[in-house]
Amino acid sequence: MSPTEVFAHKAIRIWPPIGLVAMLLLGLAVGKRSTPLDDWFQHRDIFPWMLLILTNVFVIAGVLTVAFVVALVRRQWRLAMVMVLWPPGGIVLARLLKHMFDREKGGGLAYPSGHITTLVVVMCMVVLVAGGARWALITAAVVIPLGMVGIGLTYHYFTDTVGALLLGTAIACLAARVVMAAPAPAPSPT
Repeated sequence: MSPTEVFAHKAIRIWPPIGLVAMLLLGLAVGKRSTPLDDWFQHRDIFPWMLLILTNVFVIAGVLTVAFVVALVRRQWRLAMVMVLWPPGGIVLARLLKHMFDREKGGGLAYPSGHITTLVVVMCMVVLVAGGARWALITAAVVIPLGMVGIGLTYHYFTDTVGALLLGTAIACLAARVVMAAPAPAPSPT
């Protein structure tokens, strides 16, 4: 295993609790109000409607479906199972957390953003199905921040998207651990 792979395995193992604690602390810090960072995003005369396509439910579902089919064709059963369970699990967790933080924007619960949580988890599924290929990492590194900006300029406060990034990456690391876990060896006959 290369030093990069060792680092990736360690990061995947330690990030979920760090990401969750950071998301909780950020949620407590921002409270129910807009922050100066949020205000900066809210007062831009930019209409990023084209960025919202990245978080459109049909686009995300389509990307996930393609990744799922690739996993099935490759007979990556554990990865396919994770793709079916983890993105909806992320949505449910984000919704539960929204009630805990009770931060509103435009009459709806805002923190953390379910749109961005889902986008992050799905893009990480693409990275997993691509085996960590550079093109997949670059795509995720471009799509996720653009989605955050689009949502942060419109439906959510920008800090909602940061909290969702923390939550989504924690969920994705747990999913990666499940996918990468070696199956238990069969017991040897005695």
